Amino acid sequence: MVSAAEQMAANTSWAALGKATDLRNRILFTLGLLIVYRLGTFIPVPGIDGAALREFMEQAGQGIGGMISMFTGGALGRMGILALGIMPYISASIIVQLLTAMVPSLAQLKKEGEAGRKKINQYTRYGTVALATVQSYGLAVSLEAGDMAFDPGMYFRLSTMITLVGGTMFLMWLGEQITARGLGNGISLIIFVGIIAEVPAAMAQFFATGRSGELNPAVIVGVLLMVVVTITFVVFMERALRKIHIQYPRRQVGMKMYDGGSSHLPVKVNPAGVIPAIFASSLLLLPVTVSTFSSGAASGPVMSWLLANFGPGQPLYLLFFVSMIIFFTYFYTFNVSFKPEDVADNLKNQNGFVPGIRPGKKTEEYLEYVVNRVLVLGSGYLALVCLLPEILRGQFAIPFYFGGTSVLIVVSVTMDTIQQAQSHLLAHQYEGLIEKSQLRGKGGRKRGKRTPARK
Repeated sequence: MVSAAEQMAANTSWAALGKATDLRNRILFTLGLLIVYRLGTFIPVPGIDGAALREFMEQAGQGIGGMISMFTGGALGRMGILALGIMPYISASIIVQLLTAMVPSLAQLKKEGEAGRKKINQYTRYGTVALATVQSYGLAVSLEAGDMAFDPGMYFRLSTMITLVGGTMFLMWLGEQITARGLGNGISLIIFVGIIAEVPAAMAQFFATGRSGELNPAVIVGVLLMVVVTITFVVFMERALRKIHIQYPRRQVGMKMYDGGSSHLPVKVNPAGVIPAIFASSLLLLPVTVSTFSSGAASGPVMSWLLANFGPGQPLYLLFFVSMIIFFTYFYTFNVSFKPEDVADNLKNQNGFVPGIRPGKKTEEYLEYVVNRVLVLGSGYLALVCLLPEILRGQFAIPFYFGGTSVLIVVSVTMDTIQQAQSHLLAHQYEGLIEKSQLRGKGGRKRGKRTPARK
C-alpha cells in the first residue's frame, strides 16, 4: 500500500515553482552570489605582469593547470583576487575535523549542540586565515622569483597577501551565505561553478587536438563514451541504499492502543558524498602547486622530487590519492554524516529497534558493522571513479575536466541541489498535495470545511 508521504511526493509538480516564492528567492540569491564569485575571478591582483603570467601558466598547465582551475575557476591562471580559491578553507576543515576526533576537549565541544558547532566553525575560520596567509606569502615570493611582478619588494608581498587572504575569506563567506540562505551546499557549488565555467574552453581545446591530428578520433569518441558511462555509474551509485529494517512496538495513548509500525533506516552506499574526493584533491594540490611555482631559482631537490612524483598520473600521486579517498570516506562518514552512536540513541528514544538486536550498545555495534561493510563498496566506488579516468587522462593528455573527480563533483552536487529544491517545493505544496493525495479523516470521509457548531 502506498503511504501518504509517497502519494504527496508523487504529486509534486515542478510547474508550481513559480508560486514557491521562498524557493524562487533562494535560487535567485544563489545565482546572484555565484555570479559575484565568477566576476571576482577576473579581477587581477595589483602589480602582476599579465603577459609573463600567461606565458608561465601555459608552460605549467600541462602539469597542474587543470587541477588548479578546478578549485579556483581559472582565477589562479589569471592571478585574480580569488586565486587561492576555497582550498585554504577546505584544508582548515580537514585539520579541525581530524583534531575534533583526536582531542577530547574539541570532541566534547562538538557534543554541545549549536553553541559548540559555532565555536568549531570559528576555529575553522581562524585556521583558514592562517593557511591563506602562509599560502599567499609563498605565492607572492614565487611570483617575484619568476619575474612576474612589476615592482617586487615588501610592498608587493604585503599587498598580495592582503588581497589574496581577503579574497579567500570573502569566498568562504559567500559559501556560508549560500548554504544558509540559498540552495545547496555553498562550498560544493563554488567548486561546481568553477568546473562548469572552464569546461567549454577545455572541450574546444580537446576537439582542436583531434582536428590537428594529435589525438586519434577513436580516442576522442572513447573519452566521450567514458564520460557518459562514468556519469551513469555515479548516478546509480549515489542513489543506491542499504535499508535497515526498524520495528516500533505497540503503544498505549490514554485509553487507546496503537499497533506497532515498521520502517527502514536508509544507509547510502556513499554517505560521505563528494567530500572525500575534494579533500584528497586539495591535499594533493598544495605540494604540486608549491613545487611548480618554485621551479626556477628557488627550486631544490625536495621541490623537484615533489614535482616528479606527485604530478598527475604519477604512481605515488595515484597511490596517495586512493589512500586519502578511502581514509576520508570512513572518517567523514563516522564523524559527520552517519554516527552509529547518535543513530542508536535516537532509535532508543523513539522506542524503535532492529529486529533481533537489543537497543542501545548492541544496536550501535550492529549499525557500525553494517556501515563498515557498506563503506567497503562505497570507498571502492569513489576510488574507481576518481582513479580510472586519471590514468586514462595521463596516458592520452586529456583535459582535467574529463577526469573522474570533476565528473563526480558535477554529478553529486547537481543531484544534491535538485534534491534540496524538491524538498523546498514539497514543503511549499504541502497543503495542496494533501488534497491531491485524497487523505481521509475519521470515518473514511474527506476532510472538508468545518461546519459551524450548533447553538
